[in-house]
Amino acid sequence: MVIRIGPIVTVALILGLGAIGGGWIKTPAGQASYEPAKKKLGVNRDAVPVTVAVAARDTVPVHRQGIGTVQALNTLTVRSQVDGRLLSVDFVEGQMVKQGDVLARIDPAQAQAQYDQAMAKKAQDQVTLANARMDLERYQGLVQTNAGSRQKADQQAALVGQLEALIKYDDAAIAHAHTILGFTTIVSPIDGRAGLRLVDPGNIVRTGDANGLVTIVQVAPIAVVFTLPQRDLTLVNNALARGDVPVEIIDADGRTVLTCGQLQAIDNQIDIATSTFKLKATFANAGGALWPGQFVRTRAVVDVIYGATVVPTAAVRRGPAGTFVYLVDANLKAVVRPVSIAMQDSVRAIIAEGIVPEDQVVTVGFAQLSDGKLVDVVESTSPIVQGSTTKRQRPSAAKNASPGG
Repeated sequence: MVIRIGPIVTVALILGLGAIGGGWIKTPAGQASYEPAKKKLGVNRDAVPVTVAVAARDTVPVHRQGIGTVQALNTLTVRSQVDGRLLSVDFVEGQMVKQGDVLARIDPAQAQAQYDQAMAKKAQDQVTLANARMDLERYQGLVQTNAGSRQKADQQAALVGQLEALIKYDDAAIAHAHTILGFTTIVSPIDGRAGLRLVDPGNIVRTGDANGLVTIVQVAPIAVVFTLPQRDLTLVNNALARGDVPVEIIDADGRTVLTCGQLQAIDNQIDIATSTFKLKATFANAGGALWPGQFVRTRAVVDVIYGATVVPTAAVRRGPAGTFVYLVDANLKAVVRPVSIAMQDSVRAIIAEGIVPEDQVVTVGFAQLSDGKLVDVVESTSPIVQGSTTKRQRPSAAKNASPGG
């Protein structure tokens, strides 16, 4: 069976299906399109979605950043103090050595012979002295009985004195020979890290060799020399006068602290070419994070501000009238609020005037934002003192709705 439907009925059916489908309308071009609703139930779709942060009260350290170079606390080149053939090298390149550890040995044959000669010479002179003392006793006995000459006794006493002085000379010669013999065993004078070996066993080493045997650097503790502009000199001097000044080594991101140390000294002059001054800090470097010659970013804590009102730096805007922030009021409207910035870095800003702790400021969503604009808070960060972002419960639909919606 074929049912014929007239044109009017067909048009009515098409219009009915369009109404059921959710709003098919005829465009100026004659094509059908779907226009979604601008408003959902209870939610104002004209509100600007934003992310806000809560202003907080915090204790904020005042930093001064600079670029520095890591330097070994002590650096020395181990050289031979005697001439001779190098018998052995008793360290491994790159090894951590302790004070007194044997580094190398030089052939001790010549030094041992000199020491033995000094010992033999002293033994000979001791025998001569003993004989001279016995002769002196005999001469003095003859003088007492008028059987001998007093002049002869005095001459013998002078000879005994000469021999006693000779024994002292022999003792000094023995000590010198013993020292030279000790120099044939080369030991580390400090705790540190040995460098690459500069001389191989079998070579003749001399006291005048410029390169030496090996270089040792003390890396725990270790030093960092960095610079700051001269405008910070008074601030750093005052901080050092109050007590210890912490110095941090920070990563390339400018926030991650790699290690902490203490400021030790400020240079006694300003570099007139760069208008900067040098500072030296020491670090325990127990884990070996710092290496001599390494370039690092430093951050000296020169002051502390207590009870400061802080917000993320992203919340601070700048305009023709100065700095300002967008506050979110109780009606979920954006309010332009001029603020005075006491200090600011890449992470957070200290607000001297304009807002108080617990105020909510916009950090993301400025593109369509203006004074009095209704906002939709999609995310709220924790107070800046926490240093982390957490999701808060999104306001209910009733709160997001416009007063008249």
